This record gives sequence, structure tokens and C-alpha cells, in this order.
Amino acid sequence: MDFQLLEVNNVGLAYIILGGFVVAFSMCSFLMKQKWYINEVVLGTVFGILVGPYVADVFDPRSWSTEVNAITLEVTRVVLATGLFTIGAELPKRYMVENIKALVIMVVPTMALGWVIVAGFIHLLFPRLSFISSLAIAACLTPTDPIICAAIVGGRYAIDNVPEKLRHLLSAESAANDGMAFPFLTISLFLILDPTPGQAVSHWILVGCLYQVIMGVIIGAILGLIFSFIMKTSQRRGFINKESYVAQYLVFAIFTIGIVSTIGSDDLLAAFAAGQSIPLTFHFIVKLTLVIGCTISYDGEFNLHTKGDVFPTVVDFILNCGCFVYIGAWLPFASFDMPSLGITPWRLIILLITIIAFRRIPALLILYKWIPGIDTWGEALFSGHYGPMGVGAVFISSLAMHMLQNPSS
Repeated sequence: MDFQLLEVNNVGLAYIILGGFVVAFSMCSFLMKQKWYINEVVLGTVFGILVGPYVADVFDPRSWSTEVNAITLEVTRVVLATGLFTIGAELPKRYMVENIKALVIMVVPTMALGWVIVAGFIHLLFPRLSFISSLAIAACLTPTDPIICAAIVGGRYAIDNVPEKLRHLLSAESAANDGMAFPFLTISLFLILDPTPGQAVSHWILVGCLYQVIMGVIIGAILGLIFSFIMKTSQRRGFINKESYVAQYLVFAIFTIGIVSTIGSDDLLAAFAAGQSIPLTFHFIVKLTLVIGCTISYDGEFNLHTKGDVFPTVVDFILNCGCFVYIGAWLPFASFDMPSLGITPWRLIILLITIIAFRRIPALLILYKWIPGIDTWGEALFSGHYGPMGVGAVFISSLAMHMLQNPSS
């Protein structure tokens, strides 16, 4: 019998590289995270770049399929949904009810102002792009990444130096605004795809706001409420052990995004809502108000049963490592220099500086006096500067590409 034992393929290389990175980083994670303050986000991305097509060329996600955008969309969707559900479940009980004013002010006007400012700079630096196209690109940069947020605000340095209420506020905001990027993206795309502005606005209100965002939150929250009741009943009757209880961090998040993404609603907000809250009313007139009620972690019972268990942390850690290695290798460096569109490295560097300076800082310096939890201008400056972009931006940009390729949908 003649057969080949040695078989080098993309699947095997992916297992070796992703598994090897997690093993190597785990061996020195305490030194990296607690002594040098370097987390898996930074190292994973750098490692992905080094093994990717532009350096070692042994790990190239873009060579796996002609549908690499679809692969990237689903990879980031699962990682984000798990992270969002975890944030929602681990926030203090009744957190959303007690801090809704702060979250509404931080999420809505801060994102809106940053969206317009960044779009203006994109249009100024890349005049060949229309302002509407600049708005679509800026929408992909509006969400604060919850995965990077969790890796930063949970570190020892943050615990020692950042007030607890501010850490909770930033975590909740990063989870909420990730899904709230949908309205900013959809209004931009509808203005591009629809024949008239009036039709685009109508389409945006019905689809982008009511169906995708509000419906997604409602469905996610109802699922969380039902799930919470079932879990409590199973716990009281002794039908479930602790291992299965803790495993819900992963499986229920995937279950939620499966249902909500199938009907075309905002699955990210649904995952966060399933972990934290159920909306009773949305009021978008002069003043935006959101009243939030019962959820899976609303009464704190889910947190009580999972407290002290490391499994959720392990799941997040493994998913984060794999995702950022993937992103590092996926980064399209060849697209960073496209003179036909006016895209050059020096313009991108200027755009990076303007995003850091103007995307969040001006809005929060103006608004912080009305945000409970941010007491000084220094905390406002920190909260404004603190606006990491990562998995959320990749997900929203991949979603934008998907929508543009299928305008009829």
C-alpha cells in the first residue's frame, strides 16, 4: 500500500499556529500581563502579522477560501457574542437599570459626534471618497471594542488605578455601543444603495433602527429572561451541575446569535441583552430614555453560581488569542497604499492621530458633567482616550462588505 504520511495543509498549520501561540503565551502570561502589562490582544496581533503572508507566510486566512470575508464575519461574530454575553452576565445585578442615564449619554451622543467628526477627517484626507462613503467607513470605527476592553479594564493595573464604577461603566458601554454601530452603518449604506434620500431614511428607520436594533435587543432580552427562569428551575430541582451551569457562557451566546442573525436583527446587542437586560420601552424623541428590567443576571443569581469559576475566563482567553492571531494574519497591508483612491501610508497615519484625538475625547469632555460615574475632567479624558478598536471594527467592516455585495438584501 502506497500512501503519504506527511501532509502539510492549511488546517494543520492553523492548529499548530493557534494552539502553539496559546500554549506559549499561557506559559508566561503572568509575566506578560501582571509585570509588563502586555496582554493577548497585542501579542496575538503581532504574532499573527509575523506568521502571516507579509512576513513568514505560513498562516494566510485569505488563502483559505474566496469567501474570506464571510469567514472573518463569522469568526468575529462568535468571539464578540461570547464576550458581550460574558460582560452582560458579569456586571453587577440591576446594573443597567441603575446606570442607564450614564450609558445612554455615553453611547448615543458620543458615538454620533465621533462618527461625524471621523467621517469629516476621512473625507478631508481622502477627497476621492464621497462624504456618504466616508460616513460608512467612519461607522466601522465607532464601536469601542468589548474584547480589548475586557482585557484592559480587568488587568491588575486597571484594578489598582481605575475606580470600580468607571471600569464597570466602560465595560457596559463597550458592550452596548458595539451593537449600536448598526444604525450608523445602515444609514450610510442605505444612502449609498437606495435611489433617494427619503427612501434611505425610511428604510433606515424601519430596518436599521426598529427591526435590527430594537427587535434584536428585545429578542435577546426575552431569550435571557426565559433562559434565566429555566436555569433557576433546573438548579432548584437538582437537574444541572455546576460545570453545565458555567458552560452557558459559551453555548447560550452562540444560541442567541444563531436565532437573531437568522432573522436579520442585531445579534451583538441581542447577546449583550441576553446576558444583562430586557428593554421595556425605547423613547427616541427629545430625550432618549431606556428602561431596562429583568434578565439572566438581573437578580445576580447567575453570577452567584458562576462566581470563582475560571472556565468563562479560559474560554474568553482562548477565543481572544485565536481571534487576534487571525486578525494579525488577515490584515490587508497591501491595501494601505492605493494611490488610485488617494490612500497612502502618511495619510493613514494622520487619520490614526485624528481618530485618537477627536473620536471620543471632545464629546466626553463636553458631556461628562451629565454622566454619573465620571466625576472629573481627568476621568472624562481617560474615558475619551480609552476607545480601543479591534474585533468590533473588523466585524462591522466585514458586515458592510457583505451588505454591499448583496444590495438587494
